Amino acid sequence: MKTGIATVSISGNLEEKIEAIAGAGFSGIEIFEQDFIADIRSPREVGRRIREAGLELLLFQPFRDFEGLPAPLRQRAFDRAERKFDVMQDLGCEMLMVCSAVHPEALGGIDRAAADFAELGERAAARGLRVGYEALAWGRHVNDHRDAWEIVRRADHPNVGLVLDSFHTLGRGLDPESIRAIPGDRIFFVQLADAPLIEMDLLYWSRHFRNMPGEGDLDVLRFARAVMATGYSGPISLEIFNDQFRGGSPTTIARDGYRSLISLMDEVRREEPEVSVNLPALPAPVRVHDTSFVEFAARGDDLAALESLLRSMGFRPAGRHVSKAVTLWQQGDIRIVLNAESTGHAANAYTVRGPTVCDIGLSVGSAADTVTRATALGSEPFSQPLGPGELPIPAIRGLGGSVMHFIDGASGLAEVWDVEFDAAGEDGPGCGLTRIDHIAQTMTYDEMLSWSLFYTTLFDMRKQLMVDVIDPDGLVRSQAIEAPDGRFRITLNGAETHKTLAGSFLAEGLGATVQHIALETGDIFATAAALRELGFKVLQISPNYFDDLAARFDLSADFLGRLRDANILYDADGQGEFLQLYSQPFAGHMFFEIVERRGGYAGYGAPNAPFRIAAQKRLDPPKGMPAM
Repeated sequence: MKTGIATVSISGNLEEKIEAIAGAGFSGIEIFEQDFIADIRSPREVGRRIREAGLELLLFQPFRDFEGLPAPLRQRAFDRAERKFDVMQDLGCEMLMVCSAVHPEALGGIDRAAADFAELGERAAARGLRVGYEALAWGRHVNDHRDAWEIVRRADHPNVGLVLDSFHTLGRGLDPESIRAIPGDRIFFVQLADAPLIEMDLLYWSRHFRNMPGEGDLDVLRFARAVMATGYSGPISLEIFNDQFRGGSPTTIARDGYRSLISLMDEVRREEPEVSVNLPALPAPVRVHDTSFVEFAARGDDLAALESLLRSMGFRPAGRHVSKAVTLWQQGDIRIVLNAESTGHAANAYTVRGPTVCDIGLSVGSAADTVTRATALGSEPFSQPLGPGELPIPAIRGLGGSVMHFIDGASGLAEVWDVEFDAAGEDGPGCGLTRIDHIAQTMTYDEMLSWSLFYTTLFDMRKQLMVDVIDPDGLVRSQAIEAPDGRFRITLNGAETHKTLAGSFLAEGLGATVQHIALETGDIFATAAALRELGFKVLQISPNYFDDLAARFDLSADFLGRLRDANILYDADGQGEFLQLYSQPFAGHMFFEIVERRGGYAGYGAPNAPFRIAAQKRLDPPKGMPAM
């Protein structure tokens, strides 16, 4: 299967776009006319550069306002087409995309349009070229792929075919199942785009809010399944118009596009097993069983401070690495690794960011399959030299410089704690913490779609609705992504300004991602009492918060008093209750959260976030004063 992307989809000049598209793994490229015109090179030079980059020039687009024009506009339209054919021949591109007319003088009529395309097909055939016709969702007379197909059918020319675009079908609410009736060999080209569901003008929605398949709310999978069921075997390409992408990294956006496209077509193959997708078989999206470990990089005083914090939470050293300055701290099923090495990935992370989470380990069904799927979707495998006694645990580089290791039982990797670590011989009562409930990762708002796509294409995870978190100094967007059974949860927090707590964490940590880790307990009041005995420094919540709880929820005076005394925040929905308390910030703006879920509560206490943030900010030094 040929994979492509339109140059309009990413930022940069044409050269930067070519490099990013080739580097991401696409096999072809659509040249958007504006990108070509803005480039100083001749058509022959541009075509040669594209082929040198290992790309095929799949499509030249768009050619506007062609069909149904009255004389003399009709003749001018054919003259314009001949000039584009000249350029295409010099470029070495054999297909022109014509989008349905929006010209105010365009005349309706299927037969009239078909006659225009029959003549255009003759002219294209004389030059060895082909023409694809696309129905724009806002076309003056043709805005439905079914009408566009009827025009192509009546034109009855082998050099004229149909172009299908998921946005133009799904954006208008058309049923993509009607595509299944179109002969696959009459479909010349397919473009994909997703979009969030927003009530607005179709043209404006299309030009500013499209995104990669899987990043929005349209049923792009159903559209792609219908296309492939026709027997279509041509290119599958992305055409994205998005203001956010235009200001982003061309490399990142191109890689996101490739990841989304391969993941989507892999899903098509699973849902439509009788169709030919012509891609190497991939392992299925990976089910994550749990978080196996979280690794911090820290040395010297930073390491001592982190060890002291862990002791105050009931953790004790459970093992010391056989050959490295690495210690395993454990409580229940929670493993926290402290890495004090002076070389390797953890050392580099500490040098750049100070104490930081440098690695996350996930328990999966097959570590090998996870890495295979990840690399096929464009992720980079991670490895570093093994020391004495170390197991080769598969890993990849995530986003933002992060690293993820994958541990399974079938290959013996789950024995790593016995193989690589000597028992530390230190035990303690603990504080009732049992497992990691979720990990919160912070990024700029512009990066949230990339992170969301990374998790939902690699793992069997689903996005929850995005919520707004109000910081006293700005807004943070938060989106949870969860495994179906809720055993693995990630929250993505997108900062729009460095003034927010999340934004300052990013700025001070130079791009660090994990800002807090939520630990689960079965009895938060017993845990709070045990933490108090160990000297844990709890985040102090404003008394006004608890007064407001009494007004919002029907809570007994005794229960409310227990919440107030322990600085425990509370939320409830129709399914259950959620209780949470926080550590004071450490190492900048990192922190731990302790939670108890009661009943079927599946959220994250979002209504409490503004009060938690305000409490954390009260501990910041006054503006203009250095942190101690």
